[in-house]
Amino acid sequence: MISKYLYVFLISMVPIAELRVAIPIAQGFKVADPAFNMTVAYIICVIGNMIPVPFIFFFARRILEWGADKPVIGRFFSFCLEKGHKGGETLKNKAGRGLYYALWLFVGIPVPGTGAWTGTLAASFLDMDFKRSVRSVMLGVLTAGIIMAVGSFIIASGFTAITG
Repeated sequence: MISKYLYVFLISMVPIAELRVAIPIAQGFKVADPAFNMTVAYIICVIGNMIPVPFIFFFARRILEWGADKPVIGRFFSFCLEKGHKGGETLKNKAGRGLYYALWLFVGIPVPGTGAWTGTLAASFLDMDFKRSVRSVMLGVLTAGIIMAVGSFIIASGFTAITG
């Protein structure tokens, strides 16, 4: 059982996947094993998704800038830099004075290309206040987690009802 929680914890830390993948996997574990606790899984996924945030904020931009011109990793690092810069500029242009609310919504709407990794990198590119950025990202992660948990529950319930 603990290995399942560890599995969703680690997936929630992975960029792009984050808790948008971890929570549906946890719901699958719940369907297969009714003893699996989705509340505990949700909390674990949120914690796992938030652990990289300070490291991304303070170090990712520097590492990406360092590696952008390197032979093997340069292309990927340049892609990440471009994605973070584009996300930051889009957020800044659309939000105006409500930048922290926009960051919350950017992270909280679970669609590809958004999430704690991209939102935090964008906040770093925009030189936003660390504490306020972390609060906004945390609210976004909680929001996205709820949306994914409800959506996963509805899909799993429908699948279970159809298949018996």
